[in-house]
Amino acid sequence: MLKIEQLRKWYTDERNPVVEGFDLEVQRGEFVSLIGPSGCGKTTVLRVVTGLLDPNGGRIFVDGKPSLGPSRDKALVFQHFNLFPWRTALHNAAYGLEMQGVAKKERLETAEHYLQLVGLGKFLDYYPAQLSGGMQQRVGLARALAIRPKVMLMDEPFGALDALTRENLQRMLQRICAEQGLTVLFVTHSTDEAIFLSDRIIVMGVRPGRIIAQFKVGLRKPRSDYDWRAEAEYTRVRSEIWSLLEGQLEPLEAVPA
Repeated sequence: MLKIEQLRKWYTDERNPVVEGFDLEVQRGEFVSLIGPSGCGKTTVLRVVTGLLDPNGGRIFVDGKPSLGPSRDKALVFQHFNLFPWRTALHNAAYGLEMQGVAKKERLETAEHYLQLVGLGKFLDYYPAQLSGGMQQRVGLARALAIRPKVMLMDEPFGALDALTRENLQRMLQRICAEQGLTVLFVTHSTDEAIFLSDRIIVMGVRPGRIIAQFKVGLRKPRSDYDWRAEAEYTRVRSEIWSLLEGQLEPLEAVPA
């Protein structure tokens, strides 16, 4: 569903690219997480894929077609909620459809459907200031789902939330992904979050940002149905990823401030 070929991106100096030689394929219905130390280019990759940044090299395909700019085939869920404070939850969730020129009745019905899906059916007329952080992020997720994208791109969507809310939304997201058959590319700093949600985890290295390893997560889904952290597979994957990430931090720590 998503194919990234030889992605290259720099900001100020092409001799020091942020991302170099990045190749990745995400299958239809697959949940893939990107994890790596700060500065490895995870968010850069995501923003190039969604069309918010132009690459300096490489190609991106969605469902077999070139896709280097913004399109309705891709939706991005940000870490910060980015809701319009003067719009209700319903009208925030309908915003993407409005930008696509969808008729008002249809877009509001679609937005309501997805707000129901994320558990906000009773809060359609609430404004962002009246909603908790977790509820606001649910509105952001409903807004992305409403355009029915082929690929969901998620940039640490739960990073600003408390631990309990975060775990609750992780369970909700896993349920929705299973029900909707979503294809997801997900950026996170949390190894546990990546293991809980993912079919496959991509570990990125620094200088330049690139893929250094990938892990298929063999834990059965839904992972909320059992103590997944007690499984040997969890211990193995977490230990190997942690070892790789520690190795990437060493050259960063050696650089003078």
